[in-house]
Amino acid sequence: MGARRSPIRPQRTRPARIERLALPAGRRILFVSDVHGNLPYLRGLLEKAAFSPADILILAGDLLEKGRQSLDTLRYVTALSKTHTVYAVSGNCDWWIPLMYEVGTVEDNLWYINNKPFCLARQMCAELGIAVSPDMDYPAMRDALAAHYPEEFAFLRAMPEVLDTPGFTVVHGGLPEGPPERWDGWACMKYDHFLTTPRRFDKWVIVGHWPVVLYHENIVDANPIIDREKRIASIDGGCVLKDDGQLNALILPDARSEDFSFLAYDPFPLARVLADQNEGARSYYIRWGDAQVRVLQRGAEFSRVRHLRTGYEMDVLTRYLYDDNGARSECAINDSTDYVLPLRAGDTVSVVEETSRGFLVKHNGVSGWYYGPLQKL
Repeated sequence: MGARRSPIRPQRTRPARIERLALPAGRRILFVSDVHGNLPYLRGLLEKAAFSPADILILAGDLLEKGRQSLDTLRYVTALSKTHTVYAVSGNCDWWIPLMYEVGTVEDNLWYINNKPFCLARQMCAELGIAVSPDMDYPAMRDALAAHYPEEFAFLRAMPEVLDTPGFTVVHGGLPEGPPERWDGWACMKYDHFLTTPRRFDKWVIVGHWPVVLYHENIVDANPIIDREKRIASIDGGCVLKDDGQLNALILPDARSEDFSFLAYDPFPLARVLADQNEGARSYYIRWGDAQVRVLQRGAEFSRVRHLRTGYEMDVLTRYLYDDNGARSECAINDSTDYVLPLRAGDTVSVVEETSRGFLVKHNGVSGWYYGPLQKL
């Protein structure tokens, strides 16, 4: 099947489903978004947070897709919801039931299943021994999945696009303008860079969808952004989507509280900084959506590039480069930064990359380079 756009974008839409509830007092609330089928990260985060039946877990969308374990993640959350208090809103990557039965086209869905090896439907087909092909019997496949995965499909079908409480609203992408009865379901899930809206809200709006690192120009900071003026909390830490991404849990001690805190999980090995390092004088973050560069000098490990839009020059790992269009000299680049982190001897960092020049590390959610010695923990 030829190259074309990804079809997780329905040609028809439907009104947003809004679930309204009042949460009980005295229970801690954890908000987690954009797991993207990364079950080890989700397990690790909940273990780190000591999540228990006394808590409330609210999943803010994109539980599935892109990661390797969408089906296992869906099963895990479905089972967890039987023993713990779990609420989940739908993200654009979770909208399988509407896409398969209501608003998606057979052509688009077949293209997606054939071209996305980690998608939920394809993982279900693999488990059932259903061969995936461009000319497969789509209605028969769809019926087989519904018959074999009734609990998982019921969980997906029950997901609203908006969860509304007296103290906060949870939506994957953002809240469209206008009255709620006119909100479109897809627009609630696929609202890019919602944090830049000039609107201010009467109560907190908690969103995922747009990785928070994309809101920063010169550094890579994956921690939740809590904008108290607009009353928006954006929490997508780039899990799966970014090599150095993390899975964030925004935490409230009580449904009536505004005392936000957060935890983050990633699996990178820890090390102790052994020498002080001052912050670099200047830096830039080349990121998804703005990643076109010209290669000035290609090396075995590092290459010198010029960012096309800004003219900024920096060294990047050569394996982060890939041709944009065959013979063109411009390349697209995996997310890269030349930020030199301010660190002090004794600081604990997580090591993302070890190179001949130094280490790409994370410190308190911020990625950058460290050029001194490390002691692995």
